[in-house]
Parts: sequence; structure tokens; C-alpha cells
Amino acid sequence: MNIETPVSAQECTGMLTSIGDALYVIGGKWKLRVIVALGHGNKRFNEIQRAVDGVSARVLSSELKELELNGFVTRVVHTQTPVVVEYQITDYAATLGNVLSSLADWGTMHREKLRKER
Repeated sequence: MNIETPVSAQECTGMLTSIGDALYVIGGKWKLRVIVALGHGNKRFNEIQRAVDGVSARVLSSELKELELNGFVTRVVHTQTPVVVEYQITDYAATLGNVLSSLADWGTMHREKLRKER
């Protein structure tokens, strides 16, 4: 998509709705970071918190619940003693692959732009 390409009012409304839906589900400071952290293997709660620098336990708990509700994360309870709870990403989370790659590329480009301007 080229943002300079003219689109009809209906297409614009459709795009705005779709982007709004996407941001509602994956928006915010932490959700995509949690998904990326889990993309490198299943993790327990404290492991996720260490991997995602700066997220509080309360916020991480809330984000994990929302990610599970939306089908991106699964909570796995291992009933051995002691009980171990792990989180893993789902196959559905893999549908974000292109989004994550594009965001990472854009973030790198933007950081380099800012460094050059200083």
C-alpha cells in the first residue's frame, strides 16, 4: 500500500476500520514484544518478564490474558510437582510474521534516521 495513492471514501473507511481492529487486538506497548519473546520458545511468567524489559507483573498478567483471549498465546499447565505454568505462542500468532518484520525494519530505519539528524 502506498499512502499517497488516492482511494475512494469507502476504501478509506474500510482501511480505517481494519487498522482500528488490528490495533485494538495487538496495540499498546507490550503485546507484540511478548509475542516476539515467546517466538523464541515457551517461557514461564518470570522469564517473559525478564525478556520484556520494563513490563510490570500486573501489566504482563493482563497482556497475557488478552493475548490468550485473542488466540495468540496458550497457557500450558504442567501438573508435576511443583506445578509449572508456561506460555507459548499459537500458530495464529505466526500470521503476524510480516507485520513484525515490517515493524522491525521500519523501527531500524527510523532509529538510523534520528541518529543521522543529530
